[in-house]
Parts: sequence; structure tokens; C-alpha cells
Amino acid sequence: MKTIQVAAAVIFDAAGRIFLAKRLKNVHQGGLWEFPGGKIEAHETPVEALRRELAEELDIEILSAEPFICIAFDYPDKAVALEVFTVKDFQGEPWGREGQQTGWFELPELTGLDFPAANLKILEKLQLTYA
Repeated sequence: MKTIQVAAAVIFDAAGRIFLAKRLKNVHQGGLWEFPGGKIEAHETPVEALRRELAEELDIEILSAEPFICIAFDYPDKAVALEVFTVKDFQGEPWGREGQQTGWFELPELTGLDFPAANLKILEKLQLTYA
């Protein structure tokens, strides 16, 4: 099974809220909340992919991104390797350019949302780091 390389962001606003997007129904893990990002193309570094994906999906420009966690996860139908960054410095106001539902959430609110299983380690580290 080929592993899909993915760059994702935990985007914080000045108040410490986290921005999430809901996956469109017609994609893998559709209907679940996620930390925005996407596939890393062969010619890109993870940060380059993150910049491109967040510009395309959310209409923001990353000014800085810090490595947060790397996760390898096997679903029954595919394997993913997530490189996750924290983004606290960006230009623009994120919104769902692809029609996806989005929102800002307080850290405690994340426990009540449905995420892809690969994201659970991100949630655990957020609780340990920021709670």
C-alpha cells in the first residue's frame, strides 16, 4: 500500500482558538473535521505544500509554521504520513474556498467533534501542550 504524504496545520488565532475544516462528503473520511492541509507533491517540501494548500483551500498566506508532530497511520484502504505544523502567523481570514464548513474552536470543544482516526494523536498532543 502506497503511503500518501500530507502536510497539515493547527491554525491558531490571537485568542488561542483553532481553525478547523469539515471534509467534503465525497472524499476519504468525508464529513469529519480536520486540521487543514493536503497532499505533498513530489517537487514540494512539507512547508511548501502547506503554503499552497492553505492558500487554495482557505485563502490565507502562512508567514511562519513550526513543526508540531509527525504521524504515520494505516487505514484499511490507505496509509498516510502526516507532517503537522502549528501556524500562528498568517495573513488573511481563513474561509472554506471549496465550499467546506469551517470554524474557530476553543481547545476543549475539539473533544466533542468527529475527526479522522489519524488526527487523534494531534488532539492528544494539543491537550498535553496547550491545556
